[in-house]
Amino acid sequence: MTNRKKKNGYGISMVDLTIKEIGLKLVKAGMLMTSVLCVYGSDTIPVDATPIKKINRCIANSIFTLSAQENINTAYIGEDDLEGCCPGGQAWFGYKGFFPMLKYFLSTGSEDFRSGAAEFLIANPNLAEKQLKSIGKITPLGKYTVLQKCDGINDKNLKVKTFICFGVPEQIRNLCSLAHFRPENGVNIQIPWGPSCASFVTYPAGMAENGPKNCIIIGPTDPTGNYWFPQSYLSLGIPFKIAKRMAHDLDQSFITRRSEVAYPKKRSQINIKE
Repeated sequence: MTNRKKKNGYGISMVDLTIKEIGLKLVKAGMLMTSVLCVYGSDTIPVDATPIKKINRCIANSIFTLSAQENINTAYIGEDDLEGCCPGGQAWFGYKGFFPMLKYFLSTGSEDFRSGAAEFLIANPNLAEKQLKSIGKITPLGKYTVLQKCDGINDKNLKVKTFICFGVPEQIRNLCSLAHFRPENGVNIQIPWGPSCASFVTYPAGMAENGPKNCIIIGPTDPTGNYWFPQSYLSLGIPFKIAKRMAHDLDQSFITRRSEVAYPKKRSQINIKE
């Protein structure tokens, strides 16, 4: 590791960390059982990368599978390799626009689309249309959007936009608290509306014109993924600069210096009324 130091915007000396090192420190901070993923744009398909559609048609499902399982290290989706991926996910990654009938599918349905199939996520089609328009243009990260496990990265020149962590609530709470370690940085943490793939990538990567910028995103809020996303898990999307600062702060923070508070070995129990 290079020991070169530089000052951040708040005058704090920060040792340069590689993408791999940031990912490993996030795993350590959260005591995560899944791999931390990083997301970046590329003009070419990385060697040995797997098309997302070969993992699952649902992009969000593919992302969680990539993090949770060991057999695949890198996955991608691109403007010339969309067939077989969920149309909604294609739009949320910026490769296509939202299809016109989506406002009905998200709300109360229309007999003109899939025999009236509806998700009842938004009260009516007009509100759904306004919600979709409010997001603005979604700009893809590159010709290809690449998701890769951090522990397998040796390239120091990747322009990573965001990191994705998956964990149980206590782990996510601790990571959020670590992000607040330097309050003067004004960290913003949100739980916005949208599909799981937007919580994982679109919002934390700042791809949506009117979406959150430089903001940690907790998710997912989309109940349509409940049948495959673990009941006890949450996601955390962390923009690159914030993740780097969190990794730098780890050894000075409560997670390292008061680990018995962050992850207690002895716990009291409050009975929950049945």
